[in-house]
Amino acid sequence: MSPARLSAALPRAMRLLRFHGPETAGPRLGLEVEEGGDVVDLNEAEPALPRSMRAFLESGERGLAAARRRVPGVVAVFRGPEVGAGCPPRSAPPRSALASGRHRLPRAGVRLLAPIDDPEKVICVGLNYRDHCLEQDVKVPKEPLIFSKFPSAIAGPFDDIVHPAESSEVDWEVELAAIVGKAGRHIQESVAMEHIVGFTVANDVSARDWQMRRNGRQWLLGKTFDTFCPIGPAIVTKDSVTDVHNLRIRCSVNGQLMQSSSTSQLIFRLPQLVAWVSQYVALGGGGNSNILVVQVLRGTPVDISHASQQGDEVQCEIEELGTICNKVV
Repeated sequence: MSPARLSAALPRAMRLLRFHGPETAGPRLGLEVEEGGDVVDLNEAEPALPRSMRAFLESGERGLAAARRRVPGVVAVFRGPEVGAGCPPRSAPPRSALASGRHRLPRAGVRLLAPIDDPEKVICVGLNYRDHCLEQDVKVPKEPLIFSKFPSAIAGPFDDIVHPAESSEVDWEVELAAIVGKAGRHIQESVAMEHIVGFTVANDVSARDWQMRRNGRQWLLGKTFDTFCPIGPAIVTKDSVTDVHNLRIRCSVNGQLMQSSSTSQLIFRLPQLVAWVSQYVALGGGGNSNILVVQVLRGTPVDISHASQQGDEVQCEIEELGTICNKVV
């Protein structure tokens, strides 16, 4: 990590995740304390914390403050493995907590889950990369193109993508997802970033035949088959990201680089999108005690012309956020 990146990783920065451990009953909240390193079991370290990420985010600053108590100084920025390095192992033999600290588990001994699996809404924005518009020979949109996925489409960062028998044109798109953790309606651009708690990597899987030609050309079904939204590996709090609008974003399939772009190519940036969407739907409701956690999947990097086949391994990476890798079955 360069000195510039390191100086931007503040002591308050966190990588929040959900996991199954070798001796845990049900999903638990965790905190990654170094690059690809150990996982702190937050529910063991802070028993008062909820086990649901959505409930944790709804607890607001109280929950975040409890988690920060477990951050040992500066959290390293996670850059993820190089594209083409292949998917990491699915699992490893369970091992006990590291002797170097209480409530810590070695990364190899846990299974990472989707960092949040029950958002109220999954709001997506299409055609939001300038280079993708040029590639497709389409006009740069004047307004955000909004669509959605059902939360049931969410899968974990290393879970399988199920290729539905009903489609012959399944493909993938590496995406930046923003997790909204503060309620609001008619949010002003000037304060929009205050509503975002962090970011994660997403794979926007699509059945193009259903999206473009069937179901009356309504996008929903083609976008929301089960497992069509892998996310992870963690929610990286916004205070640890140097510049969310200047991150490398890449996707490879079976080790071959298929997409490469930068979030600097985004047409509509996060403050614009949060303000735009909140004109029409509440991002949360009833105050902070009833926060709705929203993922905003934004845009499409270049080159999406290759259909997935069973057995493909799709790896999506965003600089500073990490890497997810999913096998098509």
